[in-house]
Amino acid sequence: MSGAVASLGMYDHPAQHAANDQLWTALATRLRARGIDAPDRLDRTRTVEAIWRDPKLLFGQTCGYPLVTDAALALHVIGIPAYDAPDCAHGRHVSYLVARRADDGPLATFRNRRAAINARNSNTGYNLFRATVAPLAQDGRFFGDVVETGSHRASVEAVGAGAADIAAIDAVSFAALRRFDPDAVSGLRVIGVTADTPALPFVTARSTPEETIVALRESLADVIADPALVEARAKVFLADVIPSGPEPYARVRALECAAVEAGYPILR
Repeated sequence: MSGAVASLGMYDHPAQHAANDQLWTALATRLRARGIDAPDRLDRTRTVEAIWRDPKLLFGQTCGYPLVTDAALALHVIGIPAYDAPDCAHGRHVSYLVARRADDGPLATFRNRRAAINARNSNTGYNLFRATVAPLAQDGRFFGDVVETGSHRASVEAVGAGAADIAAIDAVSFAALRRFDPDAVSGLRVIGVTADTPALPFVTARSTPEETIVALRESLADVIADPALVEARAKVFLADVIPSGPEPYARVRALECAAVEAGYPILR
């Protein structure tokens, strides 16, 4: 795959850049040993959404919601990462509903208040949030307003600054903020936890040859087993990669369908 592209942009806090670079170098070295043309560096010049759509994508990570809802997203699932973070056992993850510490009520007390979402195509920031709110909605509405922030970090900042009152933040992003940016979440508390879904899958372009997919899975297993990479894996909370196709992500679509059937198709 000449001119191949690689990205680990979904969980790439500045404090994790060096670890992600080290892991990619190790993975690329193993891929080349198996005859696969792998890029030297991760692509941090474009948005992850643009990279998902690059037909030369060799290795990346996507959100499970666009994976199952965007027919134009031509990706092949390589595996499901298992993260060593709270509520992330066995390749699953959840979102935390976060609010300011002064807001001490349960989710029901946030009726008619302002929610922050990172994006409407996000599983953790939108789809899981909607599924959790759906039983409380009346006439298709629960919140007074919903603001789109562009990222989980920006949603945390919006809640902390009072620009929003509640947001859904995925467990791995929240763990990274607590470890590397504790001031960002120090004024917040978790008021609830969403249902769980498979963690963000590692993917490649759908046009990637089968022999390359096999090499990717074998190389990932090598990287997970390498004792020299213990610290790098710990820095990004990566404990394992479970080989998988797209089938487990039917759970993501099922939560969307349940919210629609409950009369709450749009988070509002």
